[in-house]
This record gives sequence, C-alpha cells and structure tokens, in this order.
Amino acid sequence: MAEIITAALVKTLRDRTDAPMMECKKILVKANGDIDLAIKMIREAGLAKAVKKADRVAAEGIVVVSQSGNRAVLLEVNCETDFVAREEKFQSFSKQVADTVLKNGIDDLAAVMNSTVDGATIETRRLELVSQIGENISIRRVALFQTAAGVLGAYGHGGANGVRIGAMVELSGGDAALARDIAMQVAAMNPEYIDANAIPAERVASERAIFMKQTQEEGKAADKLPMIVEGKIKKWSKEITLLGQSFVKDPSLSIEALLKKSDAKILRFTRFEVGEGIEKKTDNFVEEVMAQARGA
Repeated sequence: MAEIITAALVKTLRDRTDAPMMECKKILVKANGDIDLAIKMIREAGLAKAVKKADRVAAEGIVVVSQSGNRAVLLEVNCETDFVAREEKFQSFSKQVADTVLKNGIDDLAAVMNSTVDGATIETRRLELVSQIGENISIRRVALFQTAAGVLGAYGHGGANGVRIGAMVELSGGDAALARDIAMQVAAMNPEYIDANAIPAERVASERAIFMKQTQEEGKAADKLPMIVEGKIKKWSKEITLLGQSFVKDPSLSIEALLKKSDAKILRFTRFEVGEGIEKKTDNFVEEVMAQARGA
C-alpha cells in the first residue's frame, strides 16, 4: 500500500540500513510498510548484489595493527579504491574484525569469518558493507601472535588512507620499546629472514651462481672470483636478513648489535603490505578507443 509509506518511514529504513532512499521506498511498498520485513528484503537484496561484486579485484585497503596484553594482530582488509579505504565505515568494520581476533585469540580466516559480532557473523557484516558501499570488500589475511613469556611489538605505517604496512615481532628479552623499534625496522626494510642461517641453501646457491656469472662478465681475474663472489653473498645476506640490516633509527648499529645491547633475541616476525601479490587490473583506455575506432 503506497499510501502508508511516509517520508518518516523511508528515513527510518534508510537510517537502519544505509540503502539508497529510492530503494528504501520501493522495498517498503513491496513490504506493505512492514519495517522489519523491509530490512530483511534489503539485506537479502544486498547479499545478492555483494555476490555479484565478489569477482572484482580488491587491491586497495588497510592493514589493521592492534595489540593487547600478550596478543598482537595484523589484519589486511581490501577494497577496490583508496577512496573507500578512507571511509569511516570501512575502517570501523576492519577494526571490529581485528578486535574480534584479539578477543577470541583466533587466526584461522574461516573461523574469523564465522565469528559473531552483535548477533551477526563477520561474513554477514562484510556482505552488508559491500551492499552499502558498492565495492568488493575482502578480509584477505590475518596473523596473530600470542606469547606466554616473550615481548611483543607492533607497528603500522601509513597516511591519510590508513595503515598500509604493518609489522609485528616477538622477542625473548628486551622490552616493549625495543620490540616496537624492531617492528618498525621490519615495516621499513622488509627483511625476508631473521639471520643468514635461515636462508635456504638452494637460494644461496642460486645467488652465488648469478654473482659468479656477473663477476666473470666484469672481466675479474679468475683467482679473485671466489673471494669477490663471497663478498657479494655476504652483502646480499645482510640486506635480506633482519639481524644483518642497519638499524633505521641509527645506521651505525646493526640490528644484531642493537639486540645484544639488551640481551634480546628475535623469535619471529611478520609483515603485511596492502595489496602485495595481488595482480591489479590496468585499463588501457587508448587501446580501447583505438579498438572501437577500428571496429567502426
């Protein structure tokens, strides 16, 4: 009954669902003014729309970095544009998911998606947000550190769009300030391994072969080749290992030397960067126009 659909009723439905105004009116007409039924219908319609968006590339977003007590979490939540990454609703949802991970102590993504918040699963909340915002949104990955006796540190780096790089570490010894400094180092310098012993032997062999070929092509004396190549290997291993890197806050110190000053040891670390490894779709508008012209 269209005559019972008042402006106030439409506004109430919009406030409760964030659906477009005209969509609210249409749904209320179909629901004969039943606000609860209208909400159900909008949610159902929203879920259908969300499914259609699921195959769209979401390579923007934020990394949530959160720490509480003996737990720390990194969470990457993706969207399609940096505009949405700045959205308060998107960032609030992302923080809510991270808080759930911290509270429940879970790092299995399926378990996270099935966790309940305010009477609905996180997956349902995600789909509702897709419907409201109009972009594909995905919770891509989560990492949780829990420790009984270690020291945790977490650090997030970003700008107006939120944190884009997050890192966390667990130390044996040291203190919270040192752990945060090491997490900052990981975020800034992106080490691959803790120390040279952790580099796989096959990777070292591959790099050694590359360096040998480069050095031979430089025309170095044959008897000098092994020494030069080993020097290159040593320099390369320092660059990709956390202990070998120079401390970003004091380049005169290596991370190994910094840890020795506090009698501390790195047990583990991890780093997330928004969109890393996701193949972004690039549109070639010039080629599109030319193709259309050729077709015409």
